[in-house]
Amino acid sequence: MLNGLVRRLFQDDREPALWAIAVRGRIVGSMVREAGELRLAWFDGADPRLSSYAGPVDDSAEALASRLTARLGTPVELDLLAV
Repeated sequence: MLNGLVRRLFQDDREPALWAIAVRGRIVGSMVREAGELRLAWFDGADPRLSSYAGPVDDSAEALASRLTARLGTPVELDLLAV
């Protein structure tokens, strides 16, 4: 799901980054990294099982995608966007 570049950017860099969070091809939220801190934002209409997620978001993109997938019961993808 996530390539090595995304893993490396998520785990090693402190540079600003932006990920789209998608379910079945629909973007339902985002994850932003600024000053080494990660935060999630959910868009209107996002499934409450996702929008109520309180963390953690600090280990790996793959782990986060797995936790969100488990909560929702359908695959959740994190796609790194150019900033």
